[in-house]
Amino acid sequence: MIIVKKSMRKIAIILTVVVFTGFLVSYTCGKRENKNEVLVQLLTQMLNEFHFSPQLLNDDFSVKVYNLYIKRLDFNKRFLTKNDLKGLEVYKSQVDDQIEAKSVELYTVTNDLFNKSLTKVQGYYTSILAQPFNLDENETFETDPDKSDFMLNDEALKDAWRKALKYQVIVRVSDMLEAQNKETSDTVKKKTIAEMEIEARGKVLKLHNDWFKRLSQTPDIERFGIFLNAITGIYDPHTQYLPPQDKENFDISMSGQLQGIGAQLQENDGYTKVVDIVPGSASWLQGDLKAGDVILKVAQENLEPVDIFDMRIEDVVKLVRGKKGTKVTLTVKKIDKTVKNITITRHIVIIAESYAKSAIVEDDGGKVGYIYLPKFYTNFEQSETGRTCSEDIALEIEKLKKEAVTGIILDLRNNGGGSLGDAVKMGGLFISHGPIVQVKTKNGNAKILADNDPTIQYAGPLVVMVNNFSASASEILAAALQDYKRAIVIGSNSTFGKGTVQTFMELDNYVNASNQNIRPLGSLLVTIQKFYRVNGGATQLKGVTPDIILPDAYSELETEVGEREQEYCMPWTKINPVIYKPWGGFSNMEQIVQKENTLVAANPDFKVIKEQAIELKKQHNETSVSLNLTKYDKRESELLAKSKKIEETSKKTNGLKIRTLLIDDQTSIADTAMLARTNNWLKYLGKDLYLKEAAQVIGLINSTK
Repeated sequence: MIIVKKSMRKIAIILTVVVFTGFLVSYTCGKRENKNEVLVQLLTQMLNEFHFSPQLLNDDFSVKVYNLYIKRLDFNKRFLTKNDLKGLEVYKSQVDDQIEAKSVELYTVTNDLFNKSLTKVQGYYTSILAQPFNLDENETFETDPDKSDFMLNDEALKDAWRKALKYQVIVRVSDMLEAQNKETSDTVKKKTIAEMEIEARGKVLKLHNDWFKRLSQTPDIERFGIFLNAITGIYDPHTQYLPPQDKENFDISMSGQLQGIGAQLQENDGYTKVVDIVPGSASWLQGDLKAGDVILKVAQENLEPVDIFDMRIEDVVKLVRGKKGTKVTLTVKKIDKTVKNITITRHIVIIAESYAKSAIVEDDGGKVGYIYLPKFYTNFEQSETGRTCSEDIALEIEKLKKEAVTGIILDLRNNGGGSLGDAVKMGGLFISHGPIVQVKTKNGNAKILADNDPTIQYAGPLVVMVNNFSASASEILAAALQDYKRAIVIGSNSTFGKGTVQTFMELDNYVNASNQNIRPLGSLLVTIQKFYRVNGGATQLKGVTPDIILPDAYSELETEVGEREQEYCMPWTKINPVIYKPWGGFSNMEQIVQKENTLVAANPDFKVIKEQAIELKKQHNETSVSLNLTKYDKRESELLAKSKKIEETSKKTNGLKIRTLLIDDQTSIADTAMLARTNNWLKYLGKDLYLKEAAQVIGLINSTK
């Protein structure tokens, strides 16, 4: 991810000069106005002025905003009925007119309706949970709200609540049964299913009482934020309004001063989703928590798990964070629908683990250098003394050259990006000179960011590893090296596909003196620029397609992973290419790619992974679950067995001999903690099937010269 912030002067000067020179007028009005009215006017004015692709405020825009607002307001379709929505239909094409009239009537009417529904539904779940459920009855529940429609009336809504509550009870009874079956002590009293059902209903009741208490106490600015983000969401998924508290939490996550487990979390339709794992953090070291996991519960040491469904993200963060040395257990749902408890010991981020590091990979083809880059880090505040990834990569290359490696593998898997400037400099380490990326604003010509240093740091065989979670700066570097035919890119079907730049704008700076009383207003995170490859194609949406595609668990879920899973993504577009000279050292690239693809197709491990990917897609699409306890347990057991089969594949060793560099051994031998982490890393690399393929490609390059 690339964000322009005030402290990032080196990039900010390059990327924002064109954007800000034309906007010097703050939002003004002749009288003091309602805060919500000011926010709508201010946001739409700023979006029109600054966003890369401004929208026409017309009926089509209104319908999109209305539909997105209703969807986000009641994403599980548990509060509003079709009869309710009929009364709101009159507003569907009026959003643009209301904005022009400085009105927030749609929000006011909808918010009142939602509050009335809260009271009504509270009566539903209270009465439903007062009676036992029949867990032997054959009925089903659809867990994917996108596959369900709004209920026709209150009677149908109440029955939908009955099924949803029964499902939650069955999940808890199933968990209790599993735990009881694992219990070996004769002194522990066995519970009947009826007793478990009573206990589960009590837990679900408490969960909903807590949830509805939070809903009733939701600040108006947060409720109104849903409406504002329905407006911003039409522009693109990364443009958003952040209330003051949300902006503060965002700053904490971006600063690197993370405490607790080191996972970046995001609220997604009432669920808390893991979007990134901080290199060197507790989660990163533990290894089980992955981007894409959905957190269902959080448990402190020796305490009952807290169900976090529909909990405000700041409250979830408070539960997850804690003092160094304490443990937290997360109950997460994996992408294959299995539920897993992950216990993580909190500690501060081990900074050294977030830096580039290298190893030697040895096989029949000789010694290959391997460089792992977890993110494109830099130090904007201490540029003279702080570390930057481009300089670190240059140092690692020199160390590898001293060991006479026959090629280098640059691993950008799971690298979410970072410093654009360092991505450009890093590209220059492998080519003589030339453009690396084009950056375009909405009105200006594309600005070319180039490597102007004719020095080539490394001219040997080069392979770049990527996957679905390689994003932003990772995609820029991989795309440039691919376009120059300087490297063979190997990995998933495509990279993430985020090819845009955002900047923060403090809204308080754009209101005049007559509206000082309504501060603080929050911030706007707005997309201002788009990246283009040197060949003219955007990295946005499509990402980078590797030269050699390797099957992985997500290969059949193309629309579920990456930028393309978001609503209203900015489209893939193309601009004029720039003049660049492709590398001449890989004249046999097509032959190498063809041969490696043949080897991948015949690899039995990849055949298993391909089968698992197909199965995962099937599981992902099977969203209807049985509300019969026996059938539910059977399905969960089948999912668990398939999940264990996938885990078994990941435990196989790749047959490579992997070691640290000789020069690094001298410094790590005195640091026992570092030595232990390094040994664990080497063991992990020894099970990496994809690394073996990358090393094999280096061997093919050398053998076909």
